[in-house]
Amino acid sequence: MPSNSISDPSIRTLLNSCRNIHHLHQIHARIIHKGLEQDHYLISQLLTLSSSVSYSTSIFHRLLRPSTLLYNILLKIYSRKSQFDDTISFFIRMKRSENAQPDKFTYPSLITACSIEFRLKEGGFVHGSAIRCGVSDDLFFGSSLVDFYGKCKEIVCARKVFDEMPVRNVVTWTAMVVGYVNVGDWDNSKKVFDEMPERNSTSWNVMIGGLVKAGDLCNARKLFDEMPERTIVSYTVMIDGYAKTGDMASARALFDKATEKDIVAWSALISGYVQNGQPNEAMKIFLEMESLNVKPDEYIMVSLMSACSQSGNSDLAKWIDSYLIQSSIDTRRGHVMAALIDMNAKCGNMERATTLFEEMPTRDLISYCSMIQGLSIHGCAKQAVELFDRMLNEKLTPDEAAFTVILTACSRGRLVKEGWYYFETMKNEYAMVPSPDHYACMVDLLSRSGQLEAAYELLNAVPVEPHASAWGSLLGACKLYGEVELGKNVAKRLFELEPENSGPYVLLSSIYAAADQWLEYSVVRDQMKERGVRKLPGYSLLQQER
Repeated sequence: MPSNSISDPSIRTLLNSCRNIHHLHQIHARIIHKGLEQDHYLISQLLTLSSSVSYSTSIFHRLLRPSTLLYNILLKIYSRKSQFDDTISFFIRMKRSENAQPDKFTYPSLITACSIEFRLKEGGFVHGSAIRCGVSDDLFFGSSLVDFYGKCKEIVCARKVFDEMPVRNVVTWTAMVVGYVNVGDWDNSKKVFDEMPERNSTSWNVMIGGLVKAGDLCNARKLFDEMPERTIVSYTVMIDGYAKTGDMASARALFDKATEKDIVAWSALISGYVQNGQPNEAMKIFLEMESLNVKPDEYIMVSLMSACSQSGNSDLAKWIDSYLIQSSIDTRRGHVMAALIDMNAKCGNMERATTLFEEMPTRDLISYCSMIQGLSIHGCAKQAVELFDRMLNEKLTPDEAAFTVILTACSRGRLVKEGWYYFETMKNEYAMVPSPDHYACMVDLLSRSGQLEAAYELLNAVPVEPHASAWGSLLGACKLYGEVELGKNVAKRLFELEPENSGPYVLLSSIYAAADQWLEYSVVRDQMKERGVRKLPGYSLLQQER
C-alpha cells in the first residue's frame, strides 16, 4: 500500500473519536490486523494521539521508510517529554535518513528541547543547522530561537536574531521582552514593550511580572490598570507581588475584584497570608474556597499545612491529615510529605510525624530539620541532638538554617556542651561564618544556663551587629539571675539599638526593684518619661519565660 494513501475510513473515524490509551491500543491492533502499519496517514494520527514516548517510539520503529512528517511528530513528542538526548540522537538519525530531511517544522521542536534543558551549545548547533537548511528565516523558528537565547541569558544573541527576522509577530516581540526581563534589563524590556505594534495578554503579563520581580509594584500596578483586558493571570501576578511585600490588604482587594478565580489565584492568596504570618486568614480563605466547591491542589494543601504549623493547632492538623488521606493528592511527593511532617511535628503529634518520617524512601535536609524542630519545640532536646547526629551520619550536609535549628534545640534544652560543639563544628568543619541568628542562639543558650558573662563576652565578640533580641535575651537572664551591673550595661546597649522600645526600660527597672535599688528604679522610669517611651500592653519577647 502506498505510504501516503488515506485508507480505511472506519479506522480514521475511530482515531478521531479516540479518548484514552486503552482505546488507542485497540485501534493500533486493528491497524496491524489489517496490514496498515505502513500507512503514513494512519500512523501519523496514531503518533499524535499517543502520550507515551516508549509506545510512540515502538510504533515508529516498525516503519520501513518513515517520512519527514513522521520524524517531526516523534521529535515533538520527545521535546515535550524532555527526552533531550533522545531528541538530539533522533534528529541526527533523521539527517542521515534517505527518506526524510529536516524542514521548517523540525527545528522548533529541537530548539524547544534545548530551551527546556538550557543547552546553549546544542542550541547553537541547531541554529547553525537551520541556517544551512535555509529555514532560519521561518517566523515560528525565529520566535523559538529568540525565546531560547533569552532563557539562556544570551540576550545579545536573542536581539541579533530578533533584529534580523524579516517578519515578526506578537509572539516574537513578547519573547524579546521576556529575554530582557530574564536578565533584569528593565529599561530595554520596557522599550521593546512600548514599541510593540500589537500586544496580547501574555505580553502585558510578562511586563507586569517583570516589574513585580524588580520590586517596582507602583509601575506594575500602573500597567495593570492600563491593560485593555485583564486575565486571571494578570490578577494573580499582582496578588503575588503584593503578598511578597506584605501588603495583604491590596492583595485581597485585587482578589475580590477578579470576576473569575482559578486554583492558582486561590493558592497565591492563601500562600500570601501564610508567608506574612497570618495563618488564621489563610484558613478562612481555604474554607471560603471549599464552600464554592473549588478543590485544592497539592500547593494549596502545602500552604495550609504551613499555616497550621505556624498556629500550632493540633485539631486542625488532624483535620488536614484526614482530608489528605481522603483526597487524590499524592502525599508521597517530597514537598507534600515534608510539609506533612513539619505540621505534625510542630503541632505536637510527634508519633505521627515520626511514622511519616521513617516511611520516607529517602530523607532530606528539610524533613530532618522539621523533625528536629518539632522535638525541640516539645521539650525533647536530647532526641533532637541524636537526630541531628543521625543526619550527619547519613552524609547529609547541613546548611545555615539546619545549624540554627539545632542551636535553638540546644538552647531550649540548656545543652551548653552540645551547643558549643555544633557552633564550632559549623565554623571549623563546614567553613561557615556564623550569622547573627547563630550568635543569638548561642547567647540565648548561655543566658538560659546562667553563664551570663560568657554570653556578654560572645556578644561583644560578634563581627557583625548582633540582633537586639540577643541583647534582650541576655537582659532577661540578668533579671532572672539578679545581675544588676551586667543588666545595666546590656540595657544601655539596647537603649541605643531600640530607643523607642519600652521592654529594656521595664526589665532594667524590674532588676533595680528586685535589688531594692529604688533610686535607680526611679531614674529609669524618669528616663522613659523624658524620652517619650510608653509601655505598650501585650507580650514582649524580652520578657519571655525562661
